[in-house]
Amino acid sequence: MSPIRRRSRHEASEATDLVRRLAKLLDEVRLTEAEVSVGDMRVRVQRAAAPGAVATSGPAVLPEPTVVVERPSNTVAVEAPMVGTFYRASAPTAEPYVREGEAVKEGQIVCVIEAMKLMNEIEAKVAGRVAKILVENGHGVEYGQPLFLIEPER
Repeated sequence: MSPIRRRSRHEASEATDLVRRLAKLLDEVRLTEAEVSVGDMRVRVQRAAAPGAVATSGPAVLPEPTVVVERPSNTVAVEAPMVGTFYRASAPTAEPYVREGEAVKEGQIVCVIEAMKLMNEIEAKVAGRVAKILVENGHGVEYGQPLFLIEPER
């Protein structure tokens, strides 16, 4: 088995950074949609049409962007079962539960989500290898948001 190299925080948040840059681009150049492919990941940020939009003489108010992250078909997403704050470790000084490239077992704890001052352990749905960590440590997550991509064992 080859040694697993520790990934930098920048690499772990590549998808998040890309989404932020695309959303900023939408604002700067007043686009309604932007799509980028990086490796096996494709990200599309799209502004929803403002309901009942009427031309006014004031500054235009654009609706919030909608984000679509497509994943490779050979991976399984571990999704947030609740709204809260994502943490990769049980404490700020503790080692993360998992790193990209590491093997995980079905039911293994991969992160925690803090919701209403309670720490909720999130488990892997399948055994396999962590292909991608999609959320940066300490960031808020929404219900159903993909947190990890796992390549299942064959």
